[in-house]
Amino acid sequence: MEERLKDFIHFMVVEKGLSKNTIVSYERDLNHYLTYSKNVEQISSLNDITRFHILHFLNHLKQQGKSAKTMARHVASIRSFHQFLLREKAVEQDPTVHIETPQTERSLPKVLSLSEVEALLEAPKGTDPFALRDRAMLELLYATGIRVSELIQLNMDDLHLMMGFIRCIGKGNKERIIPIGKTAAAVLETYLSEGRLKLRSKNHSTDALFLNHHGNRLTRQGFWKILKGLAKKANIEKEITPHTLRHSFATHLLENGADLRAVQEMLGHADISTTQIYTHVSRTRLKDVYSKHHPRA
Repeated sequence: MEERLKDFIHFMVVEKGLSKNTIVSYERDLNHYLTYSKNVEQISSLNDITRFHILHFLNHLKQQGKSAKTMARHVASIRSFHQFLLREKAVEQDPTVHIETPQTERSLPKVLSLSEVEALLEAPKGTDPFALRDRAMLELLYATGIRVSELIQLNMDDLHLMMGFIRCIGKGNKERIIPIGKTAAAVLETYLSEGRLKLRSKNHSTDALFLNHHGNRLTRQGFWKILKGLAKKANIEKEITPHTLRHSFATHLLENGADLRAVQEMLGHADISTTQIYTHVSRTRLKDVYSKHHPRA
């Protein structure tokens, strides 16, 4: 059973080109599932697993207090695994055919107001290399809506300031071209000429756009630490995450009349239903404004 899991993970890495985080998630969920199947259900062959065994496992997760979102993720992992086994003719049937995915409530992403965004963008003060880098990262995130994982993977040749766009490699190794505004372009120019040159290591060269104090590519954890510090400096009381500027980018675009398909393309969403969540955010924000300011609300 473990060998088949290794084959599946290899398939997801090589054939599907999924991100490292997604692969880790698949492997963790399926290890949990197979361990339960062997130890609790006493199953020694994948061909012996039935729909009822999977339902027992989902019930086991529920008894452990797992959320509907976590259970839905497990179902997706298990379904993909069994479909792979069937295609490879490692099993005779797919026991997930009539398994329903648990319904999850989609929580609305938290976004910053325009004034909060401006306060955050102004938080990196001074002209030292780190302030220039931090300002450039925030401006680029808000200008393009790219993911933090995409931001830290940017290389020098992904930046085309003269033409006003960046090239980004997103989930599934899909490339997209995203326009950037004059403000972000100007801040990036300053960072490249006055900041990055000073951060660059003399011992070795790197193509990474954003560098840490060692002259290496900045990590996701490093950015998260920087963001928390800047949010505190900007007196933002809302809970902020690395995705907050991405959410704010999409919401503010839609509030100002942007086309949903265009926003979908810039965000790199495979399904437009994922982008539509921001239209709900916009409506909720409009209701809040109406309630607070209309005399007869």
